[in-house]
Amino acid sequence: MSRSLEGQSVAIIGLGASGIAAAKLALEQGGKVYVSEVRTDKAACTGASQLRQIGVEVELGPHVQRKIASAETIVVSPGISPNTRVIRELTNNGISTISEPEFAFRFFNGPLIAVTGTNGKTTTAMLIAQFLKEDGQNVALGGNVGGGLAPPASELALGENSPSWYVLELSSFQLSGIVDLKPAIGVLTNLAPDHLDRYESVASYYCDKAHIFDNADEHSRWILNGDDTDLEDLIQGVPGERFYFSEKYTDREGAYLESDMLTVELTGSKYTIIDKEAVTLIGKHNVQNVLAAALTAKLAGAECSSISTGLKEFSALPHRTQKVVESNGIVWVNDSKATNITATISGITSFDSNLLILLGGQDKGQDFSPLIRPLKENNSKVLAFGESGIRLHDQLKDEVRVRWVKGSFENLMQSASEWAESGDTVLLSPACPSFDMFTDYEQRGERFCHLVKKLVEDSGD
Repeated sequence: MSRSLEGQSVAIIGLGASGIAAAKLALEQGGKVYVSEVRTDKAACTGASQLRQIGVEVELGPHVQRKIASAETIVVSPGISPNTRVIRELTNNGISTISEPEFAFRFFNGPLIAVTGTNGKTTTAMLIAQFLKEDGQNVALGGNVGGGLAPPASELALGENSPSWYVLELSSFQLSGIVDLKPAIGVLTNLAPDHLDRYESVASYYCDKAHIFDNADEHSRWILNGDDTDLEDLIQGVPGERFYFSEKYTDREGAYLESDMLTVELTGSKYTIIDKEAVTLIGKHNVQNVLAAALTAKLAGAECSSISTGLKEFSALPHRTQKVVESNGIVWVNDSKATNITATISGITSFDSNLLILLGGQDKGQDFSPLIRPLKENNSKVLAFGESGIRLHDQLKDEVRVRWVKGSFENLMQSASEWAESGDTVLLSPACPSFDMFTDYEQRGERFCHLVKKLVEDSGD
């Protein structure tokens, strides 16, 4: 649905990867492009220099409200909170903005598969892309994938080829700025409370997720978690076909396990994909991700053989129940991406017993009591750390074995090496954001991996 920007003014708020890609796309489409970024650090200066060299106007420092407001199109990067002054003033003055994926979608030349949800969306999006590529289809993967695993949506729109499918992972922040974006296939992995530092309530967070349905029609196809009642409530009255994935057998069209075989059932035909035991990804939650991805790929035309081959070749993603090393009978697993309680529960229940779990990070005031039952069921012991460490310790101490580690992440890792015993799995699955100690969950996970390998080397194993 390509649209020319010839002669039109485009303002972009934010100079991260998404902002840079959107600026390049707007310039390529003939727009007069202005980028505003409050940061003045080295990374911002480097990005600004790159864009200025190709003819983009960039200002670093305080936003010039008047200049942004005068643009015909205003694109907001996902890291910019709606509570920031610049966005509030635009909203109060009745000036609309759009998200970067919405902007990119206007220049896509192929159908879109959009993946959202609270947890599992990156793995699911990457599995879909892998299955379709294995099937010989030309796939453009991007969006909110992060970690350098895939580019922003606008970078995909800069490509010369028309792919068979665009596959975008979309966050709630990106979905909040939707106008025309319309998935041919929309995938919703699950819903759980998250980002409550940015949203005033769980309902407002779910409301942003629901924007994926804004442009639905009778031709839309929706892949839904059959075990998530919140999702079912969210899609009430939305047009289009619905397909469900669940580990349990369902009489609805979709994907499920039958005698431990991953099975897809569509239009009366049943397709057996692969034995559950052949799924090499750690974690029971990854079975659901595989079911969702297999169902989506099948609807997108992939052969069963392509899905099973793609699954065998798919490796665990960094920071998502990623096995780092096994030494002296102890397995070390990096699940730093688990920045909320629901994700951590998935991590805990991925293992049968004998966990030493590292919990903590930025304290957002969340209730940690839902962790108690899975921790007890898995015979887990806990090291609590970071800003939330003392509160975690106090909430868990009467129910599970827990120690509070003061000080640095290095102190935490030394304590883990001293408490872990042969047969244990040491799992970094923090249930909290990383911003008290690190720039993001990726840096936290990388530090974990580095220190694990150093501990193993020092032990002489």
